[in-house]
Amino acid sequence: QVQLVESGGGLVQAGGSLRLSCAASGSIFKIYTMDWYRQAPGKQRELVASITSFGTTNYAESVRGRFTISRDNAKNTVYLQMNSLKPYDTGVYLCSAQIVQTFGSGLDNYWGQGTQVTVSS
Repeated sequence: QVQLVESGGGLVQAGGSLRLSCAASGSIFKIYTMDWYRQAPGKQRELVASITSFGTTNYAESVRGRFTISRDNAKNTVYLQMNSLKPYDTGVYLCSAQIVQTFGSGLDNYWGQGTQVTVSS
Protein backbone atom coordinates (compact mmCIF):
# COMPACT_ATOMS: atom_id res chain seq x y z
CA GLN A 1 0.00 0.00 0.00
CA VAL A 2 0.93 3.64 -0.40
CA GLN A 3 0.65 6.39 2.19
CA LEU A 4 1.01 10.14 1.82
CA VAL A 5 1.67 12.05 5.03
CA GLU A 6 1.60 15.84 5.16
CA SER A 7 3.24 18.00 7.81
CA GLY A 8 4.14 21.63 8.44
CA GLY A 9 0.75 23.26 8.84
CA GLY A 10 -0.12 25.62 11.65
CA LEU A 11 -1.26 29.08 12.68
CA VAL A 12 0.55 32.09 11.24
CA GLN A 13 -0.09 35.81 10.99
CA ALA A 14 -0.81 37.43 7.66
CA GLY A 15 2.44 38.10 5.84
CA GLY A 16 4.13 35.12 7.42
CA SER A 17 5.47 31.92 5.90
CA LEU A 18 5.01 28.19 6.24
CA ARG A 19 6.61 25.20 4.56
CA LEU A 20 4.51 22.10 3.98
CA SER A 21 5.93 18.65 3.32
CA CYS A 22 4.29 15.52 1.98
CA ALA A 23 6.16 12.22 2.07
CA ALA A 24 5.04 9.16 0.13
CA SER A 25 5.88 5.72 1.46
CA GLY A 26 5.06 2.09 0.81
CA SER A 27 5.18 0.09 -2.38
CA ILE A 28 6.31 2.67 -4.95
CA PHE A 29 7.86 2.06 -8.36
CA LYS A 30 7.51 5.58 -9.74
CA ILE A 31 5.80 8.84 -8.80
CA TYR A 32 4.60 11.08 -11.57
CA THR A 33 2.81 14.37 -10.92
CA MET A 34 2.50 15.56 -7.32
CA ASP A 35 -0.03 18.21 -6.36
CA TRP A 36 -1.07 20.42 -3.49
CA TYR A 37 -4.78 21.18 -3.07
CA ARG A 38 -6.55 23.21 -0.46
CA GLN A 39 -10.09 23.18 0.86
CA ALA A 40 -11.56 26.07 2.79
CA PRO A 41 -14.77 25.70 4.82
CA GLY A 42 -17.79 25.87 2.54
CA LYS A 43 -15.69 26.01 -0.61
CA GLN A 44 -14.73 23.51 -3.25
CA ARG A 45 -11.33 21.87 -3.18
CA GLU A 46 -8.95 23.78 -5.44
CA LEU A 47 -5.64 22.92 -7.02
CA VAL A 48 -2.92 25.16 -5.59
CA ALA A 49 0.20 23.88 -7.32
CA SER A 50 1.51 20.86 -9.19
CA ILE A 51 4.91 19.53 -10.22
CA THR A 52 5.72 16.81 -12.74
CA SER A 53 8.45 14.20 -12.35
CA PHE A 54 10.60 16.37 -14.63
CA GLY A 55 10.12 19.42 -12.39
CA THR A 56 7.62 21.35 -14.50
CA THR A 57 5.45 23.44 -12.20
CA ASN A 58 2.02 25.00 -12.40
CA TYR A 59 0.30 27.37 -9.96
CA ALA A 60 -3.15 28.74 -9.28
CA GLU A 61 -3.32 32.42 -10.14
CA SER A 62 -4.12 33.28 -6.53
CA VAL A 63 -0.77 31.93 -5.26
CA ARG A 64 1.59 32.58 -8.16
CA GLY A 65 4.60 34.56 -7.00
CA ARG A 66 3.98 33.70 -3.33
CA PHE A 67 4.07 29.89 -3.23
CA THR A 68 6.78 27.58 -4.54
CA ILE A 69 6.33 23.85 -5.10
CA SER A 70 9.36 21.56 -5.21
CA ARG A 71 10.13 17.87 -4.84
CA ASP A 72 12.91 15.54 -3.78
CA ASN A 73 12.55 12.41 -5.88
CA ALA A 74 15.08 10.49 -3.80
CA LYS A 75 12.89 11.04 -0.73
CA ASN A 76 9.52 10.71 -2.52
CA THR A 77 8.62 14.06 -0.99
CA VAL A 78 6.93 17.19 -2.27
CA TYR A 79 7.15 20.59 -0.58
CA LEU A 80 5.12 23.78 -0.67
CA GLN A 81 6.87 26.95 0.47
CA MET A 82 4.21 29.53 1.24
CA ASN A 83 5.25 33.16 1.67
CA SER A 84 3.28 36.38 2.14
CA LEU A 85 0.36 34.38 3.48
CA LYS A 86 -3.09 35.96 3.46
CA PRO A 87 -6.21 35.10 5.45
CA TYR A 88 -7.87 33.64 2.36
CA ASP A 89 -5.06 31.06 2.18
CA THR A 90 -6.64 29.42 5.24
CA GLY A 91 -7.78 25.85 4.72
CA VAL A 92 -6.84 22.20 4.84
CA TYR A 93 -3.94 21.53 2.49
CA LEU A 94 -3.84 18.07 0.94
CA CYS A 95 -1.23 16.48 -1.23
CA SER A 96 -1.98 14.15 -4.09
CA ALA A 97 0.33 11.96 -6.14
CA GLN A 98 0.07 9.80 -9.25
CA ILE A 99 1.91 6.60 -8.41
CA VAL A 100 2.78 3.33 -10.10
CA GLN A 101 3.29 0.74 -7.38
CA THR A 102 5.06 -1.98 -9.36
CA PHE A 103 6.57 -2.29 -12.83
CA GLY A 104 3.78 -2.94 -15.31
CA SER A 105 0.95 -1.96 -12.97
CA GLY A 106 -1.38 0.93 -13.62
CA LEU A 107 -1.25 4.53 -12.47
CA ASP A 108 -3.29 5.34 -9.36
CA ASN A 109 -3.98 8.59 -7.59
CA TYR A 110 -3.34 8.78 -3.84
CA TRP A 111 -4.25 11.42 -1.27
CA GLY A 112 -2.86 12.46 2.08
CA GLN A 113 -5.02 13.21 5.11
CA GLY A 114 -4.39 16.95 4.99
CA THR A 115 -2.78 19.55 7.23
CA GLN A 116 -4.52 22.65 8.56
CA VAL A 117 -3.18 26.08 7.66
CA THR A 118 -4.72 29.06 9.44
CA VAL A 119 -3.72 32.63 8.59
CA SER A 120 -4.86 35.29 11.02
CA SER A 121 -5.38 38.91 10.03
